[in-house]
Amino acid sequence: MPANDLESPTPDGPLRIALLSYRGSPRCGGQGVYLRNLSRELTALGHRVTVFSGPPYPELDPGVRFVAVPSLDLYKAPGPFKTKAWKKIRTRTDVREFWEMMSGRFPEPMTFSRRARDLVLARRHEFDLVHDNQCLGAAVLDIADAGLPVIATIHHPLTVDVDTALAHIEDPRWARSIQRWYSFVDTQKVVSRALPRVLTVSDASKRDIVAQMGVSADALAVVPVGTDPDRFAPRPEVVRLPGRIVTTASADGPLKGLVHLVEALAKVRTERDAELVVVGKPALGGPVMEAIDRFGLQDAVRFVHDITDDELVRLYAEAEVAVVPSLYEGFGLPAVEAMACGVALVATTGGAIPEVTGPDGLAALLVPPADAGAMASAILTLLEDPELRSDLGTRGRARATAMFTWRLCAERTAAQYQELLGSTS
Repeated sequence: MPANDLESPTPDGPLRIALLSYRGSPRCGGQGVYLRNLSRELTALGHRVTVFSGPPYPELDPGVRFVAVPSLDLYKAPGPFKTKAWKKIRTRTDVREFWEMMSGRFPEPMTFSRRARDLVLARRHEFDLVHDNQCLGAAVLDIADAGLPVIATIHHPLTVDVDTALAHIEDPRWARSIQRWYSFVDTQKVVSRALPRVLTVSDASKRDIVAQMGVSADALAVVPVGTDPDRFAPRPEVVRLPGRIVTTASADGPLKGLVHLVEALAKVRTERDAELVVVGKPALGGPVMEAIDRFGLQDAVRFVHDITDDELVRLYAEAEVAVVPSLYEGFGLPAVEAMACGVALVATTGGAIPEVTGPDGLAALLVPPADAGAMASAILTLLEDPELRSDLGTRGRARATAMFTWRLCAERTAAQYQELLGSTS
């Protein structure tokens, strides 16, 4: 039975959930978006959710409890990789965090799991189970060993990120640095294999987790994530701007495929006027900025970041076309958010994106990953065909609201909690 001295959960009854995330802000990527929306909808279903998160801290809705898990916050902008952080060292975990950073590794999953373990176990009587949001640090297993059932979500296997980063380096001498940075992935493999239940967000991610992380297919359950159809919705009062293209890039890395979209934009502009708005922050001097300079697109590409959901929805409403150029997506939140907003979508076939959009032409025009020519052709097709844009937007909205909402995600996640508790009782 769950390790606590309060009343045990009843079948299909309210649960007391500790939801762990080593980073919580929805502005840092999909994990933060998942944390906020899942915690809100689980609370709306009657469960009691306590979020344990490291910095940057989450934006949570009323009713969700929060426990901060402070760290040295070594990667906080501006001025990441702060060597003066040694002045803040107080514990052995602090020492390990600082040393791992200085050694070129990414320590947050490991050090967060240690700090969260201590905080959770000090209050173990308050929880029926623990849900780990892709931290998978070694100390997560200590929580399970102490008797609290643990379930985890893997949005996509980070082995894909490693392989993509290695494939895109120009100087082979950087390979060792990349492998060192991602060394925590080896621990994630060990921890995920040891857990009785792991959630993932798509069939594509499930196949890759089995193949690349060695997790048993029997231990994996697919629970798609989604969107808030009331928040992400068409804005018919907003006028679409001719030639406006929008994309969301939560990270400035090769996996997001933004370089290929920049090249596609250059091809589109040989035939007609077009501009690109990127929701994200590029790395100065990085491949994306180099591509913008190379193609002379300084006046045709604009970056916005740290915007609200309302501002994002308005950007979709102003756009004639949204693009998801990713080489791989474990699910593809930007795709489903664009669909929910009723904007015509061009997307790649990378990872789970076809699961979200459906067959080519149903809710998006699909193109091969890294194919700037095919991407440009699809964008031009939509820019020149308002009827097709309208049809795609309508079909996308219908598919998103029927199949991919946060309420459905919460209901299916809660069912997995109940199955886990039933198997451990």
